[in-house]
Amino acid sequence: MRTDVPQPIHLADYRPPAFLIDEVELDVSLEPSATRVKARLKVHRHGRHSEPLVLDGVRLKLERVAVDGQALGEGRYHVSDDSLTIPGVPEAFTLETEVVIDPEANTHLEGLYMSAGRFCTQCEPEGFRKITYWPDRPDVLSRFTVRMQASKAAYPRLLANGNLIASGDLEGGRHFAVWNDPFPKPSYLFAMVAGELDVLRDSFVTMTGRKVDLHIYVDPGQASRAIYAMDALKRSMRWDEEAFGREYDLDLFMIVAVRDFNFGAMENKGLNIFNSSLLLADADTATDANYERIESVIAHEYFHNWTGDRITCRDWFQLCLKEGLTVFRDQSFSADQRGQAVQRIKDVRALRARQFAEDSGPLAHPVRPTSFVKIDNFYTATVYEKGAEVIRMLKTLLGPEQFRAGMDLYFERWDGTATTVESFIECFAEVSARDLSDFFNWYNQAGTPEVRLEQRYDAASRTLDLELSQTIAPTPGQADKKPVPIPIRIGLLDQDGRAQDFIAPGADAASAEALITLNEPRASFRLTGVDKPPVLSALRGFSAPVKLKTDARPEDRYVLLAADPDLFNRWEAGQSLAQELILARAKGQADAEGEARFAAALGRAVADQSAEPAFTALLLQLPEEPDLAVEMAPAADPAAIHAARDALRATIARALKAELERLHEAQASPGAFSPDADSAGRRALANSALELLAADPTPEVIQRAQRHFRNAANMTDAMGGLEALKLIGGEPFEQALEDFYARWRNEPLVVDKWFSVQARASGPEALGRVLGLTAHPAFDQKTPNRLRALVAGFSQLNPAAFHDPSGAGYRFLADQILAVDRFNPNVAARLIEPLGGFRRFRPELADKMKAELERILAAEGLSKNVYELASRALA
Repeated sequence: MRTDVPQPIHLADYRPPAFLIDEVELDVSLEPSATRVKARLKVHRHGRHSEPLVLDGVRLKLERVAVDGQALGEGRYHVSDDSLTIPGVPEAFTLETEVVIDPEANTHLEGLYMSAGRFCTQCEPEGFRKITYWPDRPDVLSRFTVRMQASKAAYPRLLANGNLIASGDLEGGRHFAVWNDPFPKPSYLFAMVAGELDVLRDSFVTMTGRKVDLHIYVDPGQASRAIYAMDALKRSMRWDEEAFGREYDLDLFMIVAVRDFNFGAMENKGLNIFNSSLLLADADTATDANYERIESVIAHEYFHNWTGDRITCRDWFQLCLKEGLTVFRDQSFSADQRGQAVQRIKDVRALRARQFAEDSGPLAHPVRPTSFVKIDNFYTATVYEKGAEVIRMLKTLLGPEQFRAGMDLYFERWDGTATTVESFIECFAEVSARDLSDFFNWYNQAGTPEVRLEQRYDAASRTLDLELSQTIAPTPGQADKKPVPIPIRIGLLDQDGRAQDFIAPGADAASAEALITLNEPRASFRLTGVDKPPVLSALRGFSAPVKLKTDARPEDRYVLLAADPDLFNRWEAGQSLAQELILARAKGQADAEGEARFAAALGRAVADQSAEPAFTALLLQLPEEPDLAVEMAPAADPAAIHAARDALRATIARALKAELERLHEAQASPGAFSPDADSAGRRALANSALELLAADPTPEVIQRAQRHFRNAANMTDAMGGLEALKLIGGEPFEQALEDFYARWRNEPLVVDKWFSVQARASGPEALGRVLGLTAHPAFDQKTPNRLRALVAGFSQLNPAAFHDPSGAGYRFLADQILAVDRFNPNVAARLIEPLGGFRRFRPELADKMKAELERILAAEGLSKNVYELASRALA
């Protein structure tokens, strides 16, 4: 049991750095178990004080310290497990240190470590302190020059941030490279890679005519799988110039793919490092979802060059300033590439699945947290996805022109600095001449607002009165909530589904759509010129991250499902109807007539030939089980939800059999594979139709799924067939798994898919299958991608099996967390969330989940990462 309790760090305690470092020269001699790092720092005191110099450092063997060329004896400095302290330093001076580190033994995958025989780094948020002594905080910005040397035969590529200024051979078969980054950056953006790598080369001409060389480094023989990533990079660079006026600033932009990586990717200045699963793709090994994700993450990390690198965050409490803003930017890019409505639906699905659940549990926290023990634990859906929604609302409230003006001012004013959310919002307040002080409540409060909307139509006066209210439930540490400004985009239809014009409050003329803003706990709005009894379409485009409850009749939602010109709300109407039917059945109140009516309405909607296939595919997908559990809280029954959802799927499959078969055949992939949005949409629709057909597995359907899998000409269709066979189960699924592994056993990213699909297979044997897979020769607990595929796949995406009444699923997850925590606390902590939501489940399940959290918390030698999340979950 822990005897020490980690103490939190508080935003209110922020103090500027006592010392700043203008320039640093690093000389790094790379050896797997004994890398030597010499650092030469130009340091000066920041402000008037006499404090000692305190530098962060973890697992460093210090061999030399010198100030202005004078070596310091041991009595002149103090070394602890996590710092180097030097008292009595001058106002300005040169500090030299020499340390030895062991990258080969670094299983935390932070700092400098080995992956597949190569050196690579991960320094965000606090990894640089594992390379050399440094004030490891984001508000210390320095210019870096890095000299690397290593065996030329073993490590022919030597890469670091910035521009290559020198290279050559050395004695003893070694070689060197010198890199200079002219832009000041915090230490978390430092990067270094050494090893044998193939390179895909291209170039890009910026809007001012500069040529930028583009290099993507990959495993030998994998360069052709980086072609799509290169194309996505060039499209991202052009889009950022056109949408935000941002031009790339160095002569070279590099990306490196690595196999072992705790995160998805990292925006290190000029040298992005990517998890290989988010960079490598071809038709044989990557699905359309992989291509979309690669496109999105390439854009995200590139966009960080301005929103994260050129302007960074003053402290880690401001993490949303770079991440939420950049997610908004990458979502906007993806919407332009793949269709506004389809992308918006996908983004909102992800938000609800991850962030709404987070906001409703013990791990809820504001977009800008006020305290943390380990900042690693706050790379969350709230900071990223909700942070992006906050930026989207800002644009909605101000309009695109004022939003762009505010962004331009932000870039101009804060370039080259580390700043805060306040500084960001002030730019928009200035250009719009608006008081945005209440907008900060979105940053400072946790919880998802619930908006209630009641409507009253008066035919005689042709008016529609809307009564709106907002509430935010208490969250940990925040019992009382302030109202937030909520932009609500609305439109009207008549009972036949035709759009109606109306005059919004304050408007001079009628329009088909309007924006109203709920600023107070309660407010009334009157729409005039409403000629016919209206069907209200509210929160169009999901204009705010809220839960909307209305008094609309079910008939109104059927009108919206059939005819709403806002495609998001058309999809939303179908999701809402399906959710009600599933939850009613899960609670023992099945509505067979309602289920049949919904199936018929869905059939009419998907038969619409004018709809994009990608949108129709989304219409066919019912709400996911974890999302339904959030809605069923506080007595969610995962087994009942699973059975009820399967029952509705079977009803739809039987009712729409002919239409689903038509869609499956009509949307089959024609000709050569292309990852473009239209082709991906056709494949998505074919696979969604097949997946629904599998809910009623007649012999004919089983044969159809087997043919689909066997004849697949690309990985998207192969996985589509495998997913359908997973739902069918039995011998057809087992045979497909055997064939799949035999073909792809030497492709690590494809084998991850093989583990993942089995982790999500339901049925009484589910946990036994997963336990067996932990002993499979291809399973490696120390490989984050493989661990996530199996363990997170089971605990997060297979709720009926994970929540088995025996509690065996909970014990399995707790055992995995404790085992992984011994060598990679960051990854271990990210596995806790499925246990942390125990309060939303039936008491007999919640008690067992809580017991496993208590067992985790009582473990000897628990990391700060896991301690923080487990203790917060139990608080």
